[in-house]
Parts: sequence; structure tokens; C-alpha cells
Amino acid sequence: MPHAPRDHPVVDVHAHFFPLGLSAPAQAADETRWPRLVTADEGTGRIMRGTEVFRQVKAALWDVPTRLAELDAAGVDRQVISPVPVTLSNRADGKEAAEYLAAQNDLLAEAVAASGGRLLGLGAVPLQDANLAVAELRRLTGELGLSGAEIGSRIGDLELDDPALRPFFAAAEETGAAVFVHPVDGQRTTRRTGQPYEFGVGMLTDTALAATALVFGGVLEDFPGLRVALAHGCGAFPWTYPRTASGDALLRGGPDPLRTEQLERMVRSLWADTLVFDPEHLRLVAARFGAGHLMLGSDHPFLRNPLEDAVGTVTAAVNQQVLTHQEASRAMGRNALDFLGL
Repeated sequence: MPHAPRDHPVVDVHAHFFPLGLSAPAQAADETRWPRLVTADEGTGRIMRGTEVFRQVKAALWDVPTRLAELDAAGVDRQVISPVPVTLSNRADGKEAAEYLAAQNDLLAEAVAASGGRLLGLGAVPLQDANLAVAELRRLTGELGLSGAEIGSRIGDLELDDPALRPFFAAAEETGAAVFVHPVDGQRTTRRTGQPYEFGVGMLTDTALAATALVFGGVLEDFPGLRVALAHGCGAFPWTYPRTASGDALLRGGPDPLRTEQLERMVRSLWADTLVFDPEHLRLVAARFGAGHLMLGSDHPFLRNPLEDAVGTVTAAVNQQVLTHQEASRAMGRNALDFLGL
């Protein structure tokens, strides 16, 4: 296993958890739309949507001792767990989603409490109803002690700069909640479906559009105190940003140094994980957001060797002189704690 720089604790900011016992809302009109977990004695399981098997999974997804053992084996000190994106339920009825996500947040907080301080948590909120979303954000960061919320790269048919979502972002800024943006299954903005197109291109495109909405749609301008991280190295955004900025200048009649400075400031307020599969990619991600806004991300317990590969990517970035030892050490853990406001 690659050995990480150990100047700071190793903290994985991108990992998913699906609690046992999560079920459809009591008054759900259609129970089949609500993901549930079915487990087997041999430590394997299935995420189900109705009779459809959405994903085959392993015990670390729901069992805290198994998860902690895997963290120990990989040399990871702490981990931030967030919902499996398919559970975010952005196209469901708002009240039903609020009930389902509140139950999930309760169970996720229980897992955090049972971890002996090893796990931190991000919950979920019903963003299709801004009032319900704000109420749940306040509950999960207050009563439940979670660090913030995971949201989709798009909320149903709403992009992240839609005015209907402004109350949520205002509450996130006010409460100091961390916001983690993750692409949502079934919302790939590519003309080809299936694999490897959705995994390889769709997720990165969705994430780039989400970041573009935050920067160019005025969200970060309206709420400069927001702490927002985007999964998978912020997708394609580090590459698309210069062209998008040029398009923005054309719309405004030409380059404007004040606008350029404003855009750069908003971009550098964003955070990104290191889950890019190639340490060389981290060179541009670090240049775009600043190395101080890079955070170790694994997607654990999905992928083949998520924790080891995540540590290996950052370690290789040092060996290839993409990051300095100090930058990599902070990306391994301290930056994540800063993002979470700890």
C-alpha cells in the first residue's frame, strides 16, 4: 500500500453510506421509487429500486465496524460519509422526500456516533421544497451534529443557480454548513447512455455544469461565505472554465478586469476532491482552486480499491512533482477539516 505523507491526519472527504432499515415513507404513493438495502448473510447486499437491482454492494456500505477495519487497513484516520446519491430523491414529492431523508439523516448520525470519532457525516435535504430543505438543514447540523449536506448536481429539472434554491444556499451560508455537490444517477448530460459514457463523461459534465451555475449564475456572488465542494475533481470544470469565462466576456461586450477578478475569486472559493484517476490531472485542479482546497476523496466503498487508490493518487502527485509534500499532506486531511469548519 502506498504510504501517505503523515504531517496531518488522513481524512477521506468522499465516501458513501446506506443505513440498514431505511424504507419508503409511511404514506408513500409509490413505494418502488424509494431505494432500499437488502443484505445477505455473507456480507453482501443489493440496493433495490422496486424489483430492480440498482447496485451490488458490500458490507462496508452499511456496517460501521467493517468500514472502520477497511479504514485501518488503508491508513485512513477519519472519513466523511454521505448518502448514496440515488437516495437523494430530487424528483419525488417534497413531503415524502422530507420524511425519507430525515429518516436517513437520523440513521447516518447514529453511524457517526457509533464510530468513536472516526466518522463525520453529511446529510441530505429535500431541495424540491426550499422551506422543507432549510428546516432539515438546520436540524441535521444542529440537533444531529452533522457537518452539512450532500446535494445533487441538478435538483430535478432545476440547475443550481435557480432562484428557487436560493433559500437553501442562504441557510447553508448562515449555519456554516458544508455543501458537497455530487452527480445524481439518471441525470447524465450526454447523448449516449450506459457505460462507459455515463461514468466517464456524463458525471464529469454534470459536475462542470453545476460548478458553472454556481460561479456564473450568481450563487457564489450572492453568498460569498458558502463552502462548496464538488466531487471528482470538480468534473470537467477546471478545463472548461477559461472558455466559459471567454463566453461570459463576449456576452458583456468584451473583457473586464474587474469581472475577471471577481470570477477568479469565486472559482478559488470552491473545493474539490482528488478523485481524478490520474495524478497529473491534479496539477490543473490545484492551479484552478488552490492546493489548499484539494481534499482526499475515494468514493469508498465503491470502485475496486478505493481507499488505497485515493492515497496512491496523492502520493504519486508528490512523486511527479504535481504537488509539494506540504500541499499533499494538507490535501490528505487538514484541508477537509477546514472545509467542514472543524
